[in-house]
Amino acid sequence: MMRILPWLYLIAAFVFIYLPVGTLVLFSFQDGRLPVPPFNGPSLRWYSDVLGDARLTGALVNSVGVAFVASTIAVTLGFLAAYGLARHSLPGSALIRGLLIAPLTVSYLIVGLGLLIVLTRSGFGLSLVTAGIGHVVINLPLAFAIIYAAMGAQQQNAERAARDLGANEARVILLVTVPMLAPAIGAAFFLSMTFSWDEFIIAFLLTRFDVTLPVEIWSLLRSGLSPRLNAIGSLVFLISVAFVLLLELLILRKRK
Repeated sequence: MMRILPWLYLIAAFVFIYLPVGTLVLFSFQDGRLPVPPFNGPSLRWYSDVLGDARLTGALVNSVGVAFVASTIAVTLGFLAAYGLARHSLPGSALIRGLLIAPLTVSYLIVGLGLLIVLTRSGFGLSLVTAGIGHVVINLPLAFAIIYAAMGAQQQNAERAARDLGANEARVILLVTVPMLAPAIGAAFFLSMTFSWDEFIIAFLLTRFDVTLPVEIWSLLRSGLSPRLNAIGSLVFLISVAFVLLLELLILRKRK
């Protein structure tokens, strides 16, 4: 009995986590107009409808574009901050690290409202660019924390050896530090992509006409549930899973 209990707990945990997602995916293949039992299908009707909608596909492209650019900037800035604080003794470095990580504890709503006030007072029009700025703000602490935690003595010794062999600082960073930290940088990038591309609150507050997919989904929700929304959610889930699988493949390949 004691051997069965851990397996029962594990099965219950997976059911609790994945049952809502499985239900959403199942009823995305519903042939009728309502995502409720009984299940009528399977049918690709709603996927065809979603992929043929220029507004939805445009919002999807906007989400991926904002996520990619914002994640690239956040990871670059996070790496530079982590490298500077890990490799150089700076006055108040502990305070600086704390300030860099502090936004992780702040609600996205507070961050979004603060950015909305600052950007509008500065004369910036709300757009995908301002949404990208918001996503850099929320992802930079995450990227910094992941990369900083991976910077150990092993990388530092390799960097010293490269300098002893005549490499300048730029070559040390590009040819030694970055390759050795590739798993951490990849993890920071893909997690930032995942958090950014389906983030709603900041994207809702900082966009106006060109919107991201979560904002477009919210506008569709006001007209009620439909298998069309299930199809959109399934596509969002599929892309998020793809990001995670790419991250896992990158880490496994580096370990081998």
